[in-house]
Amino acid sequence: MPELPEVETTRRGISPYCEQQQICALTVRQAQLRWPIPADLEQKLLGQSIERIERRGKYLLFILPNGTLLVHLGMSGSLRVMLAAEPAGKHDHVDIVLASGATLRYHDPRRFGAVLWTSEPISQHKLLVKLGPEPLSERFTADYLLERCRNRRTPIKSFIMDSHVVVGVGNIYANEALFLSGIHPQRLAGTLSTSEAEELVLQIRQILAKAITQGGTTLRDFVGGDGKPGYFAQQLNVYGKSGQNCVQCSNQLQEIRQNNRSTVFCPQCQPLNLTP
Repeated sequence: MPELPEVETTRRGISPYCEQQQICALTVRQAQLRWPIPADLEQKLLGQSIERIERRGKYLLFILPNGTLLVHLGMSGSLRVMLAAEPAGKHDHVDIVLASGATLRYHDPRRFGAVLWTSEPISQHKLLVKLGPEPLSERFTADYLLERCRNRRTPIKSFIMDSHVVVGVGNIYANEALFLSGIHPQRLAGTLSTSEAEELVLQIRQILAKAITQGGTTLRDFVGGDGKPGYFAQQLNVYGKSGQNCVQCSNQLQEIRQNNRSTVFCPQCQPLNLTP
């Protein structure tokens, strides 16, 4: 599933080709995504210029003079700029043709993504209004995390993956950040100390920034806006490495399931302590 670094990589990849470009055609081959593509989307987009492309959490926001196009990549989606006419594949559901001749193509085999439109203030959209702070922003601090953790008996891994707490810390990066912080994924959020919160915030920031620099993590489907895979998978310490030796202590990594997601950790480097 594309996580924050993959979505940010996509934004950076497509922005130079899309910003300040007029939309001259729209082709919708499959409108039934997670939510139906609005029937009047072509009417909203044609003749409008894409002023800029922003990201909020895992949503890409195409800012136009008359509103905002929201795109979510779902479980397996991608957005790619096609600089030459290429036949559409089976899962190429939407084409946005620009005045430059380039085409922005939305590809989504599982159809769990979304292409939506709003003319209302984007910050107040129902999908965005309750989201937590961006992990690389000044709002995401140890003090903020400690305040949100107070008296919470949710496992810390589930807690930092909650987009109402902080956006974009998906499963891969939660595994990695907890390992680098020395925190067991089943630790209760309310038991974190100040120093642990500081370390966890630092590691979340660093690992996401590094993953963005390297183009995200390609495990199955993901390619960036330029069609190239991400390379951060080569630097993963624990995710997908159950049964292998820990890079820090050489003990065997273990795997458990949390909320139907794979969690891999080192029992030696991440000792479990469920109480304060």
